[in-house]
Amino acid sequence: MNIIKNRYSYFLISLLIIIPGLIFLIINWVNIKAPLPLGIDFTGGSLLEVQFEGVRPANATVQEAFLKFAPDSDPIVQPLGDDSFAIRSRTIDDATKGQIVAELDDNSDGAVTVLEFSSVSASVGAEVTKAAGIAILMAALAILLYIWYAFRGVEHAFRYGTAAIFAMLHDVLVVLGVEAMLGYFLGWEADALFLTALLTVIGFSVHDTIVVFDRIRENSHIYRRIGYETLVNHSIVQTLDRSINTQLTVMLTLFALALFGGESIRHFVIILLVGIFSGTYSSIFNAAPLLVVWENREWKNWFRRPTRSGV
Repeated sequence: MNIIKNRYSYFLISLLIIIPGLIFLIINWVNIKAPLPLGIDFTGGSLLEVQFEGVRPANATVQEAFLKFAPDSDPIVQPLGDDSFAIRSRTIDDATKGQIVAELDDNSDGAVTVLEFSSVSASVGAEVTKAAGIAILMAALAILLYIWYAFRGVEHAFRYGTAAIFAMLHDVLVVLGVEAMLGYFLGWEADALFLTALLTVIGFSVHDTIVVFDRIRENSHIYRRIGYETLVNHSIVQTLDRSINTQLTVMLTLFALALFGGESIRHFVIILLVGIFSGTYSSIFNAAPLLVVWENREWKNWFRRPTRSGV
């Protein structure tokens, strides 16, 4: 099985996946002045979760109650199960919350119970956004330094860390692009759970990449006389079953959670699914082939005309 042979096809597939996501990131920026629709964890606002004892009212009824007492709140109503709602809005105070709950109680068949009410100020949201960016940069730097040190016995150890970072950035772009499209079409917002999923995806991506790289390191001491491209391809084939089986068990579990885990975690689980699938792909079809491109310095021939045989 010659996986490395078609490396540029794999790179093209990655581009075809990433580019639509980048387009939607730009569209969101034009429409809402942000690449992703952001939840209250980043922008500031309030979250109210209520449970209805009787028949749950329609989404429009809940929105009308919000707009009656907080006209500028821009509420987003999300059903939770069969009897509850989660409503995200601009910041409202306790008094306004009490009026809204009383209005819902008057218009429902049974009692209305407040499950959760929390508010985040815009300044806290800005701090969370800054902390998220710093966390991703620090994770990338730590990964680069760790792999560089762990592979210090291999020639060009720096390349392994750099290739792992490129694979990680591939997965981050895929996740951000999918989130941008989900936000555009379904109105999903990036919140603290999305950030958690993104950081988890980074960990899974690097974990799977290291498995492949470690086999390359082992084989470099065993097969000293074969070419580097053959060595990398042999290492990928040796780890292919393990990589797919390991990630497949995680993805099947996440798929079950996405179907039956409830509305409150579905967004989180779907982002994890996308990211882990992308991480499996990038570690096999992007990270290791990138080492071969670097070893052969193939960029020197990218823009040259192919020479005709016999000339």
